[in-house]
Order: sequence, then structure tokens, then C-alpha cells
Amino acid sequence: MIYLLSQILDRAADEAPEQVAFRCEQQTLTYGELLQRANGLAQWLVAHGVTRGDRVGIYLNKSLESAIAIYGIWKAGAAYVPLDPSAPISRLAYMVNHCGIRHLITHRSKRRKLPALLQSAPALRWIVGIPESFDLQLSAERQIVRSDWSAVPGSKAAPVVKLLSQDLAYIMYTSGSTGAPKGMMHTHDSGLSYAQLAARTYGLKRSDRIGNHSPLHFDISTLGFFAGPLVKATTIIIPEAYTKLPASLSQLIQDEALTVWYSVPFALTQLILRGVLAQRDLSTLRWVLFAGEPFPAKYLYALMQQLPNARFSNIYGPAEVNQCMYYHVPPPAAGAPVSKDIAPIGQVWENSEELVVNEQDQPVAPGEMGELLIRSATMMSGYWQQPALNAKAFFHTQIANQAAVFYRTGDLVQQQPDGQYRFIGRKDRQIKTRGYRVELDEVETTLVNHPDVEEAATYAVPYEAGSYQIEAAVLLKPEKAVGEAALMRSLSSHLPAYAIPQRISILKEFPRTGTGKIDRRALQQTALKEPAPTSG
Repeated sequence: MIYLLSQILDRAADEAPEQVAFRCEQQTLTYGELLQRANGLAQWLVAHGVTRGDRVGIYLNKSLESAIAIYGIWKAGAAYVPLDPSAPISRLAYMVNHCGIRHLITHRSKRRKLPALLQSAPALRWIVGIPESFDLQLSAERQIVRSDWSAVPGSKAAPVVKLLSQDLAYIMYTSGSTGAPKGMMHTHDSGLSYAQLAARTYGLKRSDRIGNHSPLHFDISTLGFFAGPLVKATTIIIPEAYTKLPASLSQLIQDEALTVWYSVPFALTQLILRGVLAQRDLSTLRWVLFAGEPFPAKYLYALMQQLPNARFSNIYGPAEVNQCMYYHVPPPAAGAPVSKDIAPIGQVWENSEELVVNEQDQPVAPGEMGELLIRSATMMSGYWQQPALNAKAFFHTQIANQAAVFYRTGDLVQQQPDGQYRFIGRKDRQIKTRGYRVELDEVETTLVNHPDVEEAATYAVPYEAGSYQIEAAVLLKPEKAVGEAALMRSLSSHLPAYAIPQRISILKEFPRTGTGKIDRRALQQTALKEPAPTSG
């Protein structure tokens, strides 16, 4: 019986040791090889102080090493914390310090950034991925134990570590409204429940070749890393360079004969617009999953016409619950006009339950708008070291005379007559941009912290790819003359690239509401009349 995520690999290696588990740029790892490499890493981690429940950072670009790192960390009894390779050092250091990460798994390509990270994260002491011969230019008193990947031998046996299904498996960080990221804690139980439900819902099987388009710090990546090995499928890790070149990406889909695709709609929109799909044979694709933001109907149906043999599903679920709802998009009827409606988010899947409530937390009648609350086996256990936030994030009630805990999604939904739910909007100032979740208040707080800024306002502007762009406006302090470019550079040292506004307007005064508050709606309306250039 499997009750830990790490046991997925044990079973796959036992039943299909020669099956390719992961493939990336012509390099492959079979399940047998992955098991030995993961066991060897686990032995190294335990020998260098990792104990049950520790958090181990993964600071890697997408690669085969990502899979070794995840399963090696689990086998050492620890939880993995994926760090965005493109994030500024200050943000990475916050996560490392907040989580108490002492061990880091990385690659020699990151050696130039490591000294700054180590300087800001004093608890870091052990590194896998950097040979001892590499000079990290550290102070004499800073002793770092390091080992190259090639110096970590494989092993037939993993360390003996007692773990329960309720133990921590991974922490993923997302934008926080207070200016600091928040870490979502997932257990082996929630991660395994997701893998099992996804495999069953989408009919995943050993012959599948799953495209892993998303980076490790994005929750969509878990389909390939968790559910793929569960069914002994092959996961194709798609390097970052392909995600920016739609024609090359469509060529890769063809060459690798992908059968299952999972990404944000933006990537699929780029395939339609720039992927030269008419020149490709993508007939192996049997299921296209998309999530993270609305998929404009005109692009969705254009893609469905290009891939008539594939099924399409809109997947819904905040990272806090992995996934909880889906909608299988019906193929357009022959000769019927193309619908202009965004696909519904659908219905809850197995072992999950929804509530839709009003401002007083009372259930609304079917057809009325309300906030969506989710209770699921795939739900996180809470935010790392954020008790006040946890108190707000969960709704406690009773069902059938038993205690029940729901996660407050913050999403406003409405149930349609056919039972499917439609996404209406957000209760708060959180948006999705290219599938990434961004708290506008975090961007605003970071702007206000600039020494030359008196006040700042951020707002979202929709654009045709079905997502949002972030824009901002600032008032400067007296006698200050900082420009937009300098503000952008300052933000880039604190925020990930996807959270940087497309435009920062420097104003002499803000529009105000009757109570004196900044009128962000007025700023947004002005921006809609004068759109900033979209990012490509």
C-alpha cells in the first residue's frame, strides 16, 4: 500500500525499472536509475544532518536533477521547497530564512548567485550541486559543505526514516498581501491524494508522455512529478527556452510525441498565434489541460479545431488545494458559431466538497453569487508560520455533526442551471497573470518602500490573452525625481519578473474617493484608455 509520495517511486522502479521516468533535452532517467540516484542523495542528506521534517531547498532550472532532488529529499524524511531560479536574491533569502532551510540542492550554473544568497541566509550550511573546487568567494569563517552531483553515488537502499502520511512533503511559496511571500504546506497525504485523483480523472497510464511545461515552484508541475510516476508514465521536462519560442515548442511536442499537456492558457494561446501548428503533426496529444487563468474562447476553439482528436479540460484549484474542480470542454458543433463565453470552472472532483457562502458565511441559493469554499483531501495543512493568516484562510463548521474545515478560496462563483460553476471574480486584490498568483498589495508595499516614493497604487488591466497586466502609479516625495526605469529596477530586486508592473505612471496627484482613499478604479479606467504595450 502506498501512503507516502516517495513510495510511488519504489513501486515504479520495482515494476518497471527500465521504463523512462523523465526525459529532458535528449537525456533520460529510467525508474530504476532515478531510484538509485534518489536513494544516494537521501543518504548524503542524512549523513550531513537532514532529519525528519527538515525543509530542503531546490534551486534548479528545469532538469532531470529536479526529479532526483524531490524524491531524494522525501526519502531523507524531509520536505522540499522549490525556489524560483529567476527570483531576486532578497526574495529567495526571505524564503530560505523563513523556512529555516539549512540544505540547498542546486547546480554549478547558480554559483555566481550563491555568495549573495549565502550572505543573506546564514543558516545555509550544506549544498549539493557545487564541487569543492569552485570558489564561492565566502568569508573565511563561513564553512560550507558541498558536493557535486557526480560525487553523490547512487544507492540500492534509502536511509531508514519513519514518516507518516500527515508529515510535511513540500512547501510552495506564493505572493503575500503583506509584502512577504507565504508558504503553503502540503503533506504526503494531500500530494498523494492529488496524484491519485488526477491519474484517475484524466485516465493517465504507463504509455503516456506527459509534458512538464511549468517550473518546479509552480503547482502545475506536480502532475508530471507526482501523477506521472504513479502510473509509470514518462514525463518530458520542457526547458525554459522552449516556453519562449512557440514554434520550437510545437516542434518539441511533435518530436516527443506528447500525449498529455498541462499548462496555463497563455502558453497555449502563444502556440495558436505563433506556433505554426499547421506545419506540425500533434495527433499524439489526447488530453490538453489548462489552468491558472481564463482561456479566451476564440483561442480555445481555434486550438480545438487544430487538435480534433484531443480532449480539453479547464482545471480549477488554488495551489492551497492542488486542484479541486474541472470542466471537460465539449467540442464545438459542426457549423455552430464560436461561443464567446469563457469555459466554466466546472464541478468538484472526487473526495472533495464545496460551499458557496455570502458575506455572513451563510450558504447562498443555487444561482446566486458567493465565495467558493473547498474541503478536499488535496488541501494544504496551512501556511508555514502564519497563524493569523491561517485563522483567516480556513472556515470551520460542522457537517453531519462532525467538524469540517474548508479553505476560503477568495473566488466569487455562481452555479449554473446545469450544475457547473462559473468564475465571476475575486473578493480581494489578488490576480492571476500568466497563471502566477500575485497580490497587488505586495507590489504596492514594495513600491512604497522605495525611499523616493510617497504613495503608490497598483491595479490590474485585462488584456486579450485572458489574463491581466499589472500597472502602477506613484506620487514622489517633495524634491524627488526618480524615473519609471529606476523604479522598475528597484522592484526587480525584490519581486519576481511576473509581478513587475508593465507601466509605472508618475503622477502629481491621485484621484480620490469621497473618503480620501486612492481611487484605483479611476486609475484602471485611465489605463484602459491608454493601454501599455503587452509583454510577448
